Amino acid sequence: MTDMQAEWPEADATLDASGLNCPLPLLKAKLELNRLASGAVLQVTATDAGSQRDFRAFARLAGHTLVHEDEAAGVYRYWLRKA
Repeated sequence: MTDMQAEWPEADATLDASGLNCPLPLLKAKLELNRLASGAVLQVTATDAGSQRDFRAFARLAGHTLVHEDEAAGVYRYWLRKA
């Protein structure tokens, strides 16, 4: 683990939404969050560039916390803490 990775929590669950286009990454994340307890962290991997806008808005509107996000070589990763 790098020093940067220590800044955000380890995920309680992961979801690979690579290759899916809007709105599927967000819909699958919402379904996965529904299974998790409050305070749990979901890590999502997506390749849809529009997912950046979608996950930011979703977290804000649904009351979840977007703990961290990053992008490398067209792969977007999000860590969402369930409200």
